Amino acid sequence: MKKGIAGSAGYGVGKVVIISDAKPEYENRTITDTDAEIKRYDDAVAAFTEKTHAMAEAMKESVGEHNAEILEGHILLLTDPGMDEITKGAIMSGTCAEAAFESTCDMFAGMFQMADDELTRQRATDIGDIKVRMLKILTGTPDVNISEVPAGTILVAEDLTPSMTAGIVKENVAGIITAVGGKTSHSAILARALEIPAVLSVDGIVDMVSDGMTAVVDGCDGICILDPSPEEIEEYQAKREKYLSDKALLEVYRGKDTVTADGAKVHLYGNIGNPEDAKQVAACDGEGVGLFRTEFLFMGASELPSEEEQFQAYKAAAETMEGREVIIRTLDVGGDKDIPYLGLEKEDNPFLGFRAVRYCLQNKDSYRVQLRALLRASAFGDIKIMVPLVTCVDEIRSVKALVKELMAELDAENIAYNKDIQVGAMIETPAASLIADLLAKEADFFSIGTNDLTQYTMAVDRGNAKVAYLYSSYNPAVLRSMKNIIEAANAAGIMVGMCGEAAADPLLIPLLISFGLGEFSVSATSVLATRGTIAKWSKAEADELAAKALSLATETEVAELLKANAR
Repeated sequence: MKKGIAGSAGYGVGKVVIISDAKPEYENRTITDTDAEIKRYDDAVAAFTEKTHAMAEAMKESVGEHNAEILEGHILLLTDPGMDEITKGAIMSGTCAEAAFESTCDMFAGMFQMADDELTRQRATDIGDIKVRMLKILTGTPDVNISEVPAGTILVAEDLTPSMTAGIVKENVAGIITAVGGKTSHSAILARALEIPAVLSVDGIVDMVSDGMTAVVDGCDGICILDPSPEEIEEYQAKREKYLSDKALLEVYRGKDTVTADGAKVHLYGNIGNPEDAKQVAACDGEGVGLFRTEFLFMGASELPSEEEQFQAYKAAAETMEGREVIIRTLDVGGDKDIPYLGLEKEDNPFLGFRAVRYCLQNKDSYRVQLRALLRASAFGDIKIMVPLVTCVDEIRSVKALVKELMAELDAENIAYNKDIQVGAMIETPAASLIADLLAKEADFFSIGTNDLTQYTMAVDRGNAKVAYLYSSYNPAVLRSMKNIIEAANAAGIMVGMCGEAAADPLLIPLLISFGLGEFSVSATSVLATRGTIAKWSKAEADELAAKALSLATETEVAELLKANAR
């Protein structure tokens, strides 16, 4: 049994096919006719662009328009003026197109790999994919063809790049195992979109397997089994059948209200990172958007997005949801989210430093642009503004004052907006939890960010394996913090939601019902499962379980209790 990262849920049993996408060899020769070499390079770029557009178009039906845009992003990276200028400069000095382009790619990849956040580091992988594909075009080397693998294939690769994934016929692929990658890597995103079980980051996996070997992929627990016994094959085939059966049973909840067993209604929303994701929330029967992470608009740009660009993005999400609530979080930069063009200084403790609302309030010119765009977009749907990492009353007051000032500007310019737009606070620190009653007098709503709340409450770096055992929403300190926040919001008569991973945890849901959580915001693919779990619990039953959980002293005791009472 080999342990990795659960990249895409599900179970698969099949025969291994090793996929290798090695960089082609070429002769690093000196060029005398540089004009001809630049034309050869430009022709390769044109061929890459044409082929990538075709691949992206073909992918739209299987993985959705947004996920297909991962490939379109490769065109933007390749045609970036900086990359083009550096490559052609090297060619003009006598370097062949292959060597010039490879050197430029390696330089850009190195820059991306130095970033603090995983999303920016992902671009280094994209650059690697682009490099190999361009070198194949320049050298006339054929691409890897995954489309011809037989049914029941377990794909094994060092990494499964977007261009390789584009060729997958999902009916033929039972599972994916890669040596690298994480939950936010493009290989994971595309595997989830294709609904193929995947285990990523299994170190050395390519050297452990051979073509034709039987393997099991457990994308729920992040493990793979090589040469499984007959008993293990039977066990995982049964798990696969149950997983698919349970998934089909959830369809009974499509189109239904989200209600507890005794009929109490709550709201069930989806989390998104861009306007296209709103379509998936709607398709998965989400009742609204509980978290629109706007930093992805900034990360995908080479400079600050303009007011018009942001307005169009927020407006598109609002229109997709057709009047349903869309909660948009203002820029949450810093911590693990670095945006190079903002020029943020390196910090010893970035999670405790200049981030989120702290950055925004000290960079009001760019914050005004975002808030104006949000206000303008509010004329096209039920948009609410959410402020991240609020730790004191002054911060929410300052944001509301700025919003009021911008409203006056828009009035003077005769620009429409929702004059009753709500401004809420994201509660994700012990400080905010302790003064939740005071913040509830200022904020129009709360949203609990359990990922950061757990990290800050337990003083634990969730990326540090040595202390990862402390990172748990079942810890009594975290549970009491959640309860305090929810009760403070309810006492003040404001809506309180939750948009962290805990909101979709079936073991934790009964406690959240007991505490009085009014809105659950989860990944789009978790909507129906979350609705199904909520429907299994009455308030009285949830209260009884919560009372027992709150009387326990350790995370282990709480986890055991919740598992014993799972439904």
